[in-house]
Amino acid sequence: MSLKRIDTNISAIRAFNQQISVSKFKTAKEIASWMGAIQAQDYKMSKWAFGIRLPDSTESDINKEIDSGNIIRTHLLRPTWHFASSEDIYWILDLSAPQIKAAAKSRDKQLGLSDSIFNICNRIFEKSLRDQNHKTREELLSILTKSGIDTDNNRSSHIFLRAELDGIICSGKQKNGKPTYAILGEWVPKHNKVHRDEALKELASRYFTSHGPATIQDFKWWSGLYVKDVKLAMELNKGYLTSEVIQNQTYWFADNLPETKPDFNEIYLLPAYDEFLISYHDRSSSLSLVENKKVISNNGIFYPTIMHNGQVIGTWKRNMKNNRVIIVTDLFKFGTRNTDEYFTSSLIRYSGFTGKVIELNQIQ
Repeated sequence: MSLKRIDTNISAIRAFNQQISVSKFKTAKEIASWMGAIQAQDYKMSKWAFGIRLPDSTESDINKEIDSGNIIRTHLLRPTWHFASSEDIYWILDLSAPQIKAAAKSRDKQLGLSDSIFNICNRIFEKSLRDQNHKTREELLSILTKSGIDTDNNRSSHIFLRAELDGIICSGKQKNGKPTYAILGEWVPKHNKVHRDEALKELASRYFTSHGPATIQDFKWWSGLYVKDVKLAMELNKGYLTSEVIQNQTYWFADNLPETKPDFNEIYLLPAYDEFLISYHDRSSSLSLVENKKVISNNGIFYPTIMHNGQVIGTWKRNMKNNRVIIVTDLFKFGTRNTDEYFTSSLIRYSGFTGKVIELNQIQ
């Protein structure tokens, strides 16, 4: 299929490939595997990142997959928090860890964190978490402090990050709705080692299949890989990926790109930091430069967005009150602002996911 016939709908195709407008999967693990990884910086919102891609799913369904170890939350790629399938966690971590450690080295030194200190902390984690004795970050911080480890001035973040990159800890079973840490080797059975070239090929293949049409620069941004690794990944996918030049920009996608048309009546409430926006270096096909600051703050916070026909048309936020969720929307421009019926389908879907009554308020 030639992209040139649908070049104005790049974002709609992305919404299709990202399983937002149509989904062929049944579980969060399948979605994580299809996407390669899903950003999970905002823990509660990241559950909805699965929910929006799994029709008829509930937050309870996602919690069960977290608590069973089907999906694992840890620092990968750029780096930031991501959910990945338990089947993929080891090979993606092997790809990510060396470059993340190299990027953190200077700051580690400033914080007085040496390899010997990291090793001490890793042993403390292993002792504290063994036999699937999963603990929250706060519980582990208390143990580190009692063991004489200084965790102030951002040291704790680097200590936990290093333990993740060393393959010592990862997300575990939730405790009272809060995320915990587990020992990776206990929580996720180890798989056969994946050769680095094969891992590079697979990561690029997953990205352009699930996120395409996208540019090589988009993939570099999303993956956090070095330029040489990006080039090799693309070379290894020569027989699988194809490209089209549109307005002097080369877009790559899986050769079997399906033909799809956007649903002009559907509106989607996307979570904060959703892959639909954050996974691209150039977001202009979905978000105008005029509205960019309304969606992304100066310090890189991505707000929950409202998407229609592949375009971001506003932002939203939620206020939890007992058995109700009050949704407040702020539309950039979309027909008549007082027409709640546009949101009926998306509100019903979100209500089903949360199990709560939804109320809609629109900023005029």
